[in-house]
Amino acid sequence: MLETTIAGSLPKPAWLAKPKMLWAPWQVTGEELAEAKRDATLLALKEQEDAGIDIVTDGEQSRQHFVHGFLDHIEGVDFGRRVPTVTGPLRRSGSVHAVEAGIARAHTKRQLKFTLPGPMTIVDTIADAYYGDKVKLAMAFAGLLNEEARELAAIGVDVIQFDEPAFNVYTEAVAEWGIAALHRAAESLACMTAVHICYGYGIKANIDWKASLGGEWRQYEAIFPALAASRIDQVSVECAGAKVPIELLGLLAGKDVLLGAIDVASEHVETPEEVAATIERALSFVPAERLLPCSNCGMAPMGRSLAIGKLAALAAGAALVRDRIGGKLR
Repeated sequence: MLETTIAGSLPKPAWLAKPKMLWAPWQVTGEELAEAKRDATLLALKEQEDAGIDIVTDGEQSRQHFVHGFLDHIEGVDFGRRVPTVTGPLRRSGSVHAVEAGIARAHTKRQLKFTLPGPMTIVDTIADAYYGDKVKLAMAFAGLLNEEARELAAIGVDVIQFDEPAFNVYTEAVAEWGIAALHRAAESLACMTAVHICYGYGIKANIDWKASLGGEWRQYEAIFPALAASRIDQVSVECAGAKVPIELLGLLAGKDVLLGAIDVASEHVETPEEVAATIERALSFVPAERLLPCSNCGMAPMGRSLAIGKLAALAAGAALVRDRIGGKLR
């Protein structure tokens, strides 16, 4: 009950990549880089375990960006243009993330989640000069994602999460083709499946966009019913420090809800009581057995000590609520 997890990414150590930025350049190359990525993955696992996180990730330590980390290994994408552009048939040149997933699986006994970009978000990130149709392009990527996800599940990954922040932007397309593409990506997976939908990293462009959304953020209201009817097991959402009406969580009946209880756009380290308050608000609309306290989004551009403090607060806040629920049952 109330198992904790994170959205996916954690800050990279300064010896691996430049701190406090997205698209951070690597500090080393070649064999040194492969070794540094491995070491950073082990460190990310240890920091999550020490903080008390129940379902851990590799921290996305081997990727500069959650989308391009996957695209780097896809044939048919031309990175020499101003925007990465699909110029031919898409195919994987081999397994994309098996190495880091295998390292993570071998070095933790906790449940392991691995994140992949969702088809709609990939399509929104690149240009197309080959398929000529967004839905065809999304389905092509969904097929590649499914190949990758099946390999990760075979390695022993417990949860495959598809990151779809674009769902909060193109809400009509979610029901029209976004869910279908997501289903294709998750087809026949034996492990748990999740989709992460947030309002973005804690960077200025996203913070400015949020400021334009008004006093209530109701994008979730348009897409939650379709997600509730989907075959995806879990939905990860942003709630901490957000203007999301908490009652919208009730639209996800029947799904596990990964509740964003840590604000990644703030340098304030939440107290356990603040995390507990967010969890308890959500419990009015989601059963405790279906609620998993989480971070709002990835922490990649955050300072490491800040992120570690927030991880500990997340675990401590969930523990407070578990104790209170247990006290009521005794």
